[in-house]
Amino acid sequence: MDMDDTTILHRISELVDEEHRLRSTAQAHESGTDDEAKERLRALEESLDQCWDLLRRRRAAREAHGDPEAQGARPVSEVERYLQ
Repeated sequence: MDMDDTTILHRISELVDEEHRLRSTAQAHESGTDDEAKERLRALEESLDQCWDLLRRRRAAREAHGDPEAQGARPVSEVERYLQ
């Protein structure tokens, strides 16, 4: 996931929009989400966690006069352990 900050923020926006659409559809049906939608929501949450983590680390590198381009996406297993 080699991206600049603007691209990462755009990707976050896309993921959030899709998440909202899925949740709105589930609420409209009042029956909750089906297994496929639940799996997609989980994948969206994981992707969002990765994007936010990458953006935070790029900003931290920039503030520390480091190279934000040297930052890469961390595995889901690593970013999922963080407390929000």
